[in-house]
Amino acid sequence: MEMLAIIGVLFLVCLSFAVSASAGLGGSLVLVPTLALFLGTKEGVALAALLLSSNNVVKIIAYRKTLPFRAAAGITVLIVFGAAMGSTLLVRAPTVVVTFAVVAMFVASVVAERFQLKPIRVGFAPLLAFVSGASSGFSGTSGPLKGVAIRNLDLDRRHFVGAASLASFAGDATKTAVFAEAELLGRDSVVLAAAAVPLMALGTWAGSALNERAGEHRFAILFWTVMGGYTVRLGILAF
Repeated sequence: MEMLAIIGVLFLVCLSFAVSASAGLGGSLVLVPTLALFLGTKEGVALAALLLSSNNVVKIIAYRKTLPFRAAAGITVLIVFGAAMGSTLLVRAPTVVVTFAVVAMFVASVVAERFQLKPIRVGFAPLLAFVSGASSGFSGTSGPLKGVAIRNLDLDRRHFVGAASLASFAGDATKTAVFAEAELLGRDSVVLAAAAVPLMALGTWAGSALNERAGEHRFAILFWTVMGGYTVRLGILAF
C-alpha cells in the first residue's frame, strides 16, 4: 500500500510539472496539497518549494529562447521581496479577509483584460506581484496572484511561461532558503526529491510541447482554468 501511495504521489508530482510548463504556473495547485497530505503541512510545503524551484531551472532551460528578463525584472524583485518580508504580516491576517481580497483582484484583472483596460492592468501588476510573494509564505503557493500579475504584462504564451519561470524560480528559491535553515525536510522528503528529478524533465517536455501547439486563445483558456482552480482552492481553505 505504501508503494502504491508513493507511485501515486510521483504521478501527481509529474503532473504538476507538466501543468506548470504548459500554463507557466499551476504546479503548486497540485503539488502542495499532495505533499502536505503525504508528509504533513510544514514538510510538504517546504518540499514543494524545493521541487518547484528546481523544476523552474528545467523550465528556464526549456524556454531559454523566450525569457523576457527586462519585462519580468520588476515583478520578480517584488515577488522576492514579498516572499522574504511580507509573509509574517499576512500570516496574522484572517484567512477569509485574504481570500476575498485575492478573489476581488482576480475579478478586477479578468474585467480589465476583457475590456482592454491597460492602465488598470499595468497598475495592478506590481501590487499583485508583491502580495503573491507574501501570500506564498503561508499558503505554499504564490501562483494565482503571480499569474495574474505576469498576465498583465501582455506577453505571448511562450514569453509568458518564460517570465513565470524566472519569477517562480526567484520566489521559490527564497522560500527554500528559509525552509532549509529551519531544517524542515526529513529523510522521506530527500528520497522523494531524488525520485522527482527525472520527472522534471519529462513533465517539462510534455508541458512545453502542449504550450507550443496551443494558440493564444487556447492558452488563455488554460491560464484562466488554472486561475479558477486556485480560486476554488482558496474558497475551500477559507471555509
